[in-house]
Amino acid sequence: MKLVRYGEFGRERPGLIDDQGVLRDLSAVVPDIAGDTLLPEGLARLRGLDPKTLPAVSGAPRFGACVGGVGKFVCVGLNYTDHAAESGMPIPEEPVLFMKPTNCIVGPYDHVEIPRGSQKTDWEVELGIVIGKAAKYVSKENAYEHVAGYCIVNDVSERAFQLEHGGQWDKGKGCDTFGPVGPWLVTTDEIPDPHVLDMWLEVDGKRYQNGSTRTMIFDVPTIVSYISRFMSLQPGDIISTGTPPGVGLGQKPPVYLKAGQTMHLFIDGLGEQKQTTVPAA
Repeated sequence: MKLVRYGEFGRERPGLIDDQGVLRDLSAVVPDIAGDTLLPEGLARLRGLDPKTLPAVSGAPRFGACVGGVGKFVCVGLNYTDHAAESGMPIPEEPVLFMKPTNCIVGPYDHVEIPRGSQKTDWEVELGIVIGKAAKYVSKENAYEHVAGYCIVNDVSERAFQLEHGGQWDKGKGCDTFGPVGPWLVTTDEIPDPHVLDMWLEVDGKRYQNGSTRTMIFDVPTIVSYISRFMSLQPGDIISTGTPPGVGLGQKPPVYLKAGQTMHLFIDGLGEQKQTTVPAA
């Protein structure tokens, strides 16, 4: 299934995309694509529906983040061998974790703000994991049981804030609009192997990132199991699993975003995102 949230910011409604690409409203079935809806029994209930019996949504409504009520937005840094190399950092022996605050979450086509004083705003296309069942001290063998599905994440980053202001990556990761998520949550039955997905990112039509989840250092079950050792994961939590090479920081010389540019992202089976950059209000 492809589950979505659509409508104006803060008032999104739940929906799904049927086999013909038609947006169908789920408001009479579930309150949101969040919480209990993402439990295995919640997803089984949605799979049992005939999409043709759901109201079709007319027009072209805004798509919000594909998951609502996100409690935690956990990220894995330097999780691609070639990205670690372009960043000039050693390949980690264990997953590098940091958090993006949930205030950064926006829809896949919403504007991305260039923060005040920013000179080094950067892009990162990433595979997102959406948790479907609470996870605490789970084994790698059982980790997939706790995954509801996958989505695209743009881990927008301000490199000077991240690396040049006294440490702690979170400073450069959590600015408002720095977490476009979606367009849809694709359930695990449609993505049997998340480690063979091609992905790319373009800025103003120029392709900078052109990679694959095949080069991830730590795979999905390892990541879910590892994080669950340090914090419990709840339905709707998002894990962003790292980015392939081609970020602005890694260009020679580095290239960073300016207001008025367009980012275009793609991951096999998960759809596309597109954002225009604007000055922060």
